[in-house]
Amino acid sequence: MTITDLVAPEAIIPALKVTSKKQALQDLAARAAQLSGQNERAIFEVLLQREKLGTTAVGYGVAIPHGKLQKLEKLFGLFARLERPIDFEAMDGQPVDLLFLLLAPEGAGADHLKALAKIARLLRDQETARKLRASSDGPAIYSVLTQPASVA
Repeated sequence: MTITDLVAPEAIIPALKVTSKKQALQDLAARAAQLSGQNERAIFEVLLQREKLGTTAVGYGVAIPHGKLQKLEKLFGLFARLERPIDFEAMDGQPVDLLFLLLAPEGAGADHLKALAKIARLLRDQETARKLRASSDGPAIYSVLTQPASVA
């Protein structure tokens, strides 16, 4: 599984204007609904329920809101860079400006977890995060997200 399996070029929001976690989740749900054909309210509810279990912020200004939907047929990803960082209740206390929404089918099981791990590894890489923050538009962000990992 690669990042290109999870996110399409049109599923990139280069400068999302939000002022709160709830607004960010609403906007992500709306865009995900447009692109996936799923119900916007159902997506938002799944994301809110997951956040109630504990924040999906993983530190370093990154959050990975995620959830499972009954009618979804395959993993679906959406990436957003926020115009201004917002409080996402991160464990490290840092505001979040990079969001990767991941939706999975109800029975996804291990694939869902593997996708979450892959996204977390990618976005917690400081060089990748720096490049994402420096990219000016959707195609540039997509290019950073989908470039092969550097071999160190």
